[in-house]
Amino acid sequence: MRPTTQLAGAGSFASAFPVTRLAVESIALAAEAIADVVGLDSPSPGVVIDRDLASSWFAASLRPDGWELPPVWDPIAGDHPTADGWIRLHTNAPRHRRAALAALGFAPDGDTSREVVADAVSRWTADELETAVVDAGGAAAAMRDVADWAVHPQGRAVATEPLVHRSVGSSGEPGRPGPAHRPLGGVRVLDLTRVLAGPVATRFLAGFGAEVLRIDPPEWDEPAVVPDVTLGKRCARLDARTDDGRAHLRRLLADTDVLVHGYRPGALDTLLGLDAEGRADLRPGLVEVSLDAYGWTGPWSSRRGFDSLVQMSSGIAEAGMRWAGRDVPTPLPVQALDHATGYLMAAEAIDGFRTRCETGCGGVRRVSLARTAVWLCELPADDDAPSPEAPWSVAAYEATPWGPARRLPPPVTITGTPMRWDLAASALGSADPRW
Repeated sequence: MRPTTQLAGAGSFASAFPVTRLAVESIALAAEAIADVVGLDSPSPGVVIDRDLASSWFAASLRPDGWELPPVWDPIAGDHPTADGWIRLHTNAPRHRRAALAALGFAPDGDTSREVVADAVSRWTADELETAVVDAGGAAAAMRDVADWAVHPQGRAVATEPLVHRSVGSSGEPGRPGPAHRPLGGVRVLDLTRVLAGPVATRFLAGFGAEVLRIDPPEWDEPAVVPDVTLGKRCARLDARTDDGRAHLRRLLADTDVLVHGYRPGALDTLLGLDAEGRADLRPGLVEVSLDAYGWTGPWSSRRGFDSLVQMSSGIAEAGMRWAGRDVPTPLPVQALDHATGYLMAAEAIDGFRTRCETGCGGVRRVSLARTAVWLCELPADDDAPSPEAPWSVAAYEATPWGPARRLPPPVTITGTPMRWDLAASALGSADPRW
């Protein structure tokens, strides 16, 4: 953090890893990027990060009042013992659930209770089942320890990657920052992300005035997290698998300043019929920020993955198990890889916009959950402090489509530049797909 960034609060998550430090440093990167944009036209403002609020926003920023969020996890998702260790199945998406069940030999209409699935899993080795599920188009991760990951081909590849891959793109019309109190005012952000890092990134951008339009396919939903992460955004649907939907998405892209997506390498090229160079030709000066799970090099660079799976693969869940003295995988207390990567994505989007203001050039910024895991493991230990407390007593009232709720105060204070959202959280598909 730069000298003008100050800290408030004193809480720290109890964890084998410095989760609160990761929260503070990742949010600070995004906040400092905002301060740099303000500094283009005005004196650069001071930044304060609240440790307790930073930690709390890594858990949840919204608390329902008189209603409940649906369960986060599908009934068969989670950790299962195998013949030689542990594996985590990620089955929240219907296609991933079908893939996992097919790999285990279940018919689509058979008995797939958690107990029955667990019994089938127990007859596999972790590595063999991981391979079978991934080959079937699903998402799973065997539990490895830190030493195993360090010598694994993917672990070695990620360890040599930069935290952010950056390349300079095409030149277009230079952007102009908004006023100091709304520095991203007028910036159009096309959000093609799903749970969880990308939506965290675009929520931050909306908090400083960006116009965020989130696009989802017709069948997609993530009801357990939508009320938390759609704050400040308009949410629409398009089927880009159709000619009309693809053409519509390309028209939106032609008027976009910042594109944020989480497609695996090459997938967006196929969907749009445009590679990164083609996207930059369509929208000169485009700032593109992209995310993948396991890194941009190595044999797993195209593998499907999520925060909880990367924690299993990289040794975090195994280290947590030993730290806690337990006999089951023990992940971080929050999905810290997702959230930290989200704020890192926000920082890169803002820095890309600032660069465009100065030079007219856009560019591509790429990050990954696995490389964020390396960052976490390299950070100094958190201070021995009490657990962070979320100040729900002073949380703001928010009317959402699901019912009343309370929203925590922002974890960031920037002098003269308040973090606030012009729109309450909204349901997916509730807006028209247009600027």
